[in-house]
Order: sequence, then structure tokens, then C-alpha cells
Amino acid sequence: MVVMTKKMKNFEVVFSDPSKTYSSGDKVAGRILVEVAEVTKVSAVRVIGIGCAKVEYAKGKQRCREDIDYLRYEDTVTLDDQPTDADGSVILRPGKKYEYKFGFELPQQGQLVSSYKGKFGSVQYYVKAFLERPSQPLLETRTNFEVVEPIDVNTPDLMSPAAGTKEKKVTCMFISDGQVSLNARIDRRGFCQGEEITIDADFENSCSRIVVPKAAIIAKHTYQANGRTKIFQQKLSSVRGNHIISGMCETWRGKTIRVPKIKPSILACNIIRVEYFLMIYIHIPGSNKLVLELPLVIGTIPYSGCSSRTNSMSSQEGSSANNSWVSLRLPEAPPSYCDVSRDCRMESPTTPLLDDYDGSDSPLFMTAPQFQFCSPPAYTEVDEECNGNAL
Repeated sequence: MVVMTKKMKNFEVVFSDPSKTYSSGDKVAGRILVEVAEVTKVSAVRVIGIGCAKVEYAKGKQRCREDIDYLRYEDTVTLDDQPTDADGSVILRPGKKYEYKFGFELPQQGQLVSSYKGKFGSVQYYVKAFLERPSQPLLETRTNFEVVEPIDVNTPDLMSPAAGTKEKKVTCMFISDGQVSLNARIDRRGFCQGEEITIDADFENSCSRIVVPKAAIIAKHTYQANGRTKIFQQKLSSVRGNHIISGMCETWRGKTIRVPKIKPSILACNIIRVEYFLMIYIHIPGSNKLVLELPLVIGTIPYSGCSSRTNSMSSQEGSSANNSWVSLRLPEAPPSYCDVSRDCRMESPTTPLLDDYDGSDSPLFMTAPQFQFCSPPAYTEVDEECNGNAL
């Protein structure tokens, strides 16, 4: 016996505020919209709210899978002012739009985890609706909603500084080639997207190679399933300093790196953990990097002193810029190339390469460039109206 399926014109879940991001204790409300193409008898419409974390990946021939529920809500919804049969079913007719309303509250703070979608796992929240019809297949529809748990970076723990020191002995063919070292500090551990991390660091190079100091924000995703752990890391943003030749040092005072648009840290889930850290390191050609990792927590409630400090810095920069324009004066005469020493000889036939690479096969030296001097500018090329008052 073949059962003819009655077609539905529309069946969907719509939230009262589709663009809202929810958090613990908020009310999730909306409607289930139903339109039929022909007269249809509906036995019941059920709605469930689900929040769960899932991890799934392959480890050889084994399939690792784990899940945790954070939200489970179920209810049977009815139509307002709609006559029902003795068994509670209703007759839906074409040409009309029917709305089944629903609403429920999310658990209180500490019982949820922020929404997340990663390489080997996810944390998802959604509302699913089921439409039951006699002698017809069960219909279902689903709509996701976003949950972000608040993390205040102004707590004493996240306002405390983080610092560290690292050093590394460099060898060449098992022969000692000196060492490199770094000492770095950041004034706090908690940040939000868009904020800048201020780095104070000292780098020292006593080996014979040219090294490059760098810093990067790293995301670390940890997945756990079936007693196994899988870790995935990615670089989000980075900055670099000047090349440091042998026997020299480099100092960072107030060097900044901006936190990109990223999800907040996830630290309360037993199977998915999202952590961030600031990696400060020295690139050493022909050797492994010297790496120092300082922990970060990405929150949702920004640093309370950020706006005032930013405005203060902006006003200072504007003031210094205006002063520099007022004090600008043209020189009495252009420099003469006769006074410039044209001795371009080098202490060695090769110059260390300035553009380094993170790969292990980067070259250490390059051929010395040939310098070409241009003729000095003529006075006729100078705009004579450019004086202090005009600027």
C-alpha cells in the first residue's frame, strides 16, 4: 500500500528576534509557521530546545565520538482560538497562515557553554519542531540560535600581568655557536576582540647568525573523545621586530598586537577547550625557534580603562603632530653628495639575508647589493610656498 504524502507549503521555526545573541538566563521565544497546500489534519506540534557539545574525528580505523547536553526543553504547542477535535487534532486549510508560539528560559550562568564550530567538534543550540499527521510521515524543521557566555576581563585574575624568560644555545655541526635569549611581559591576561596587547620584551643575540624577534596570537583547540585527545593550533595575527645581528640586542617597549575578531575562550567544557596565548619567539635560521608562550583569555566584557586610555593617547598624538608641523622648516641648502662617503666596501664578501622565512630551508646569506646614488635635487624642484605658516 502506497501512502500519498500531503505537501506542506511552509513549515519553519522563526525567533522573535532572529539577530539576537543569547546568554544564560535569557528567554528564547518565537513561532512555528505552518502553511498547507491542501486540507491537512494535524495531530500535534511538538517543539524541543537543544544545546549540546559534540566531538567527532577518526583515529586510524577507530571513530572517536563524544557529546554532552547543556540544554533540553520539550513542549507540545497549540493554536490560539482554533477548534480542536476530541483527540486534540486540528484541521489546517490552504490559504491561511498558522502560528504556534513557544518560549523557554535558558539555564543560569555556569551551566552553558558559548556556541562554537571547530575542525573536530562544535557546540550548537537550536529549536526543532515536529509536525505529526495521521497516516503521514513525521515532518521536522530546525533553526539554530547563538549563545555567548559572558567573560569579564576586569576580574583580578585576568588583570594580573604575565611574564617569562627563555634562552637557547645554538649549535652548528655539534659545535657551540653562542645563544639567544628573550625576556617578555604583558600587563594583563584578559582581552576582548579589537583591543591591543602591549608587549615589553628584551632580545639578545650572541650567536653568529642574524635572528628576528616576532610575536603572534595563537588559538589552541583541544578535543577529547573516547579517552583520546586531539589538538589543533592556528596563528591568528602576528608582528615582527628588527633583525638582530650577532652581539646585538633588541628592545620592545610598548609594541602592540591587535586581537582580531575571534570567539571568546571556552574553558568550562569537558570535551572541547578553546584557549589562546601570546607566542613571543625568535626566528633562528637553520635552527628551531626560541619560543615563550604567555596565556591569554579572550572575553566578552572589555577592559574598563581601555576607552579612556585610547582617547588620551589619541589626543597626545594629535598634539605632538601639530607641534611637529609648526616647528617644520626647510633647510637652507640641499645636502651635497660630495660630503657623502662612497666607500661601499664590506667586511666580508657576503651580507646576511634580511628577509627571513619560517621554514628550515631559508638561506643564511645573499650577495651584497650595488648602491646607486641619484643626483641631488635642484632648488627649482622645491615648492617655495612651503613655509611654517602655510603648513
